[in-house]
Amino acid sequence: MLDRLERFVEPFAETLMSPEQGRHAWEYVAGLFSDVKRKNAETIAYLHDRDRQAMRKVIGQSPWDHRPLIGELVRQVGAELGEPDGLLVFDPSAFPKQGNGSVGVARQWCGRLGKIDNCQVGVYLGYVSRKEHALVDVRLYLNEEWAKDKPRREQCGVPREIRFRTRHALAPEMLAEHGAVLPHAWIAGDDEMGRSSAFRRQLRAREERYLLAVASSTLVRDLEAEPPAYGGRGRRPQVPFTRVDRWCAALGEDAWTTIEVRDGARGPLVVQAVKTRVLAETDRRRNGPEEMLVVLREAQSDGTVKHDYYLSNASPETTLTEFARVTKAEGRIEECLERAKSEARLGQYQVRNWVGWHHHQTLSLLAAYVSDARRAAGGKDTHRRSQSRRFARSSPPSCIAPSTAAPRPTSAATSPAVCSGTREPTRTIGNHVTDWPLAGPNNGNSGYSQNKWSARKTECHAQDEGGNPSRLCASS
Repeated sequence: MLDRLERFVEPFAETLMSPEQGRHAWEYVAGLFSDVKRKNAETIAYLHDRDRQAMRKVIGQSPWDHRPLIGELVRQVGAELGEPDGLLVFDPSAFPKQGNGSVGVARQWCGRLGKIDNCQVGVYLGYVSRKEHALVDVRLYLNEEWAKDKPRREQCGVPREIRFRTRHALAPEMLAEHGAVLPHAWIAGDDEMGRSSAFRRQLRAREERYLLAVASSTLVRDLEAEPPAYGGRGRRPQVPFTRVDRWCAALGEDAWTTIEVRDGARGPLVVQAVKTRVLAETDRRRNGPEEMLVVLREAQSDGTVKHDYYLSNASPETTLTEFARVTKAEGRIEECLERAKSEARLGQYQVRNWVGWHHHQTLSLLAAYVSDARRAAGGKDTHRRSQSRRFARSSPPSCIAPSTAAPRPTSAATSPAVCSGTREPTRTIGNHVTDWPLAGPNNGNSGYSQNKWSARKTECHAQDEGGNPSRLCASS
């Protein structure tokens, strides 16, 4: 796993940034992948025995371009996970935030809280195949008010070329950039993406096949239903528009087809599905083109039945089994987002500006991809701290009162430690305690200074020139 992480960073670390910045970026990814509880630039700097201000600067201020990193991630995902019938999935996700000083923060719908509140919103692109699934790119959404606020834009360093773009406009940008590299047969997304008839129209214009969730209140005309009887005068009557949930409620039990989608953790995943040809009402209350309405229902553990509604431009001959496969595959990206937030701290950051947000998001996507790849290769799914600690424990050291005046020692040889019972610390990545050295300044690939210390491990501090204790020795 560690070799995989190192190989992943190596192709672009030297060419994308200066060696120093490349080392900090690598350490940041490794820190996100570690078991440190609160993962930010400061704690990760402590983890690697680095200057925290330098780490903060690399993540939040240095103007290195994150796009080559995203490009390398997309290339690797396409090469390793790509299949002809794969899915590209667009999924907006919100991060609750306090105040209004951070880039893009506004009172807007926050799905995580289930209400309108202060948050940042990113539109994510994920890839799903039978092999695995991964998040590969993101765009930060700036609402119209934010995008037109020049003082706030300048304060947060938003590039001049960035203009207001709806969430549905950000998705095609990522599709145009990465679609050729990621083999796919479907575009999928939740009802926030599917509700826009303009977005569906853009996908049809690109000759992309989509299956997008829509709200239960979506109005459709069933093209396979019998129209009302003709009275002999005027235009022939047509089937009236109706909400998809009401159309579904009128179906008989014999209209549903039972499908076993795939094996699940608790047995086969079974759903029931139905489809029909419809015209959906557009955003401007006009009749749209012919689409397929697909409805899936699934029994829940509490005894209720959940219904999900989708519109697609696929051929009417497309089987319900294929539709069901796509809908369940689309849900894997939501799982990716939840894992990335919990394991790679996708939403845990202390940056306010445009550059910092994109740097953190990009490096978090890299960490999440390595974590998912490790899981697919047979790694454990959860962090079991009973088996491994963040750092190897040593016998309890003798602790000395702190003194904040003395400078931090640069060498254990020149500043002998005053703590007893200590040992050479080891590093923890994921669930594994390892002596593998992280990149450092001393010898290029594996140099690591001798006075290793961090915020969440045994800290042994040294005497000053007069023999007095200069730092606290503590064990977390």
